[in-house]
Amino acid sequence: MTSSTFPSAAGAGAADRGAVRTWLAVVAALIVAMVAVGGATRLTGSGLSITEWRPVTGMLLPLSDAAWMAEFDKYRDTPQYRLLNQGMTLGEFRFIYLWEWGHRQLGRLIGLAYVLPLLWFAARGVVRGRFLALLLAIGLLGGAQGGIGWIMVASGLEPGMTAVAPVKLMLHLVAACGLFIAVAWLAAGLRDRHARVESPLRLRVAGSVIIAAILAQIALGALVAGRNAGMSFNTWPLMDGRLVPESFTLLPLSPWWRNIVESIALVQFNHRIGAYLLLALVLWHAFDARRLLPGSKTARMARVLAGLVLAQAAIGIAALLLVVPLWAALLHQTMGVLLLGHAVAHRRMMSPARVFPVQPASA
Repeated sequence: MTSSTFPSAAGAGAADRGAVRTWLAVVAALIVAMVAVGGATRLTGSGLSITEWRPVTGMLLPLSDAAWMAEFDKYRDTPQYRLLNQGMTLGEFRFIYLWEWGHRQLGRLIGLAYVLPLLWFAARGVVRGRFLALLLAIGLLGGAQGGIGWIMVASGLEPGMTAVAPVKLMLHLVAACGLFIAVAWLAAGLRDRHARVESPLRLRVAGSVIIAAILAQIALGALVAGRNAGMSFNTWPLMDGRLVPESFTLLPLSPWWRNIVESIALVQFNHRIGAYLLLALVLWHAFDARRLLPGSKTARMARVLAGLVLAQAAIGIAALLLVVPLWAALLHQTMGVLLLGHAVAHRRMMSPARVFPVQPASA
């Protein structure tokens, strides 16, 4: 048998690099799905239906009427049931329970989809050294995200609460986006060298600032969702005909810093202003990329980024004017994560041409 029967080391390395990139891309897509399902869980009022955190035994659904009634009894002991859902039927409870159960199951699926391939790649020597350490650190952060989710849920089970604490909702979403950024960055970094365009420092800095700005805007959006602030001031471009609404001052609470997360008017105002600033930033960046690197992939991706921000702004305005229907809220939240993913890929493609140390599998 001739040596040509076997793939060359270079060919094997390219194939393994492609396999790792595909794995990370699938994990990133699952995180996007997780954010969408999490949004639906919140919007259907389902997030507090499971009152315990059981990482292993919680995988199983109640298997009998008695088991369902036991879960329902636990929920009927929560403030949300007593204050909002008195008289809910068992069938209605099953609906919200299944949403939350599905959300948690998807989290478990993401964990398996990350850990099992990672172990396989590590055992074959495809990922090693600092790259393996980075992948393990991301895995640990993913595991911690489950704990952050339970802390969020537990905040909604406190006396007098009918929903989770907005700040903890924000932290849970931002942590998910942080995981998404890390995974998407590594996946983009595994593209071939010719896929990257080494760009001027100013464009790379702007790309990094854009990622941070999108993440900040997502965090502000989580506060809007947590406070149901989208149900108020349903006019645009002004808030009830004014930049600062006359009927509701921005700083009604004392001390002043409470208003940042508790004032409905200020929470929505900040999200609006953040959108305007982000749009101005990406438009300037697209113009600058076209001027410095005309006809390049960097310039094209910057234009796409600006277009996505415009589309996201339009979705947000529609959601506001329509008083936040379920479909618009979900589309706005999911689009925000997809926009973040494009910004990450755009920034990674502007980095100096180098690849992560994926090696041919050991014989």
